[in-house]
Amino acid sequence: MSLEYLEKTETENDLAGEQEVPQAQVGFGTPYYTCVLIGCLILVVLVQMFAGFDLSNSRVAFDKNAFRYGDEYWRILTGMTAHGFLLHFLLNTYAFFSFGRLFEFLSSGSHLAIVFLLGGICGNVLSLLFLPDVPSVGASGGIIALVGYLAVYAFRRRQFVSPQFRKSLMMNIGFILVFGLILYDVVDNYGHIGGLLAGAVYAYFQIPSDVYKDPRETGPAAQGAGMASLGIFIAASLLSVYLIITAIN
Repeated sequence: MSLEYLEKTETENDLAGEQEVPQAQVGFGTPYYTCVLIGCLILVVLVQMFAGFDLSNSRVAFDKNAFRYGDEYWRILTGMTAHGFLLHFLLNTYAFFSFGRLFEFLSSGSHLAIVFLLGGICGNVLSLLFLPDVPSVGASGGIIALVGYLAVYAFRRRQFVSPQFRKSLMMNIGFILVFGLILYDVVDNYGHIGGLLAGAVYAYFQIPSDVYKDPRETGPAAQGAGMASLGIFIAASLLSVYLIITAIN
């Protein structure tokens, strides 16, 4: 294990156990992938606010019937880029930045983009299987996939992560599930569960079992997949903007 990795993992432990440590001391860098993905969500929600959420979601939400019977296959991606209302967007982007910044500190932006896209798609697939007639919208599946990844990271790197940090992650997961059960009529629980499982499974295979290997390291394949995932989401966001604007006219 490199000296740099040892120093950084000690900082991770400080972060996990001391929530009051200032950001500058923790050593967060700029979470570029997180910022780009959130920028896409901001672009789409601005267009939604101009067009109206009902009209825009009629064109880009993950409408399962349109997906299955109308050959509108893009909806499995565009549904991730839009939101049902402004508060929905604000809550999701706040959670995205919080978990995304931590993810890029512990792992890499390439893996974040892959996990986010994979979580969103898997969440929509599970929702399609169990809620085939209920439209879905929002980036929650991809965001919760980041939580699933971080939870596995916390247990596979328990030597460097405090029990308080693991407990905090488990409480977050529990809150998400309980919140979804309470508001089952407005929350897509299957989308959340699908995203959570996707992130956890990806972490299980991606994070080395050897604690002397730095999980931040990414090879050309992972970097390429990360850029491709980022590009796919950017393209889906631009498609959402186009579909919403054409719906106005």
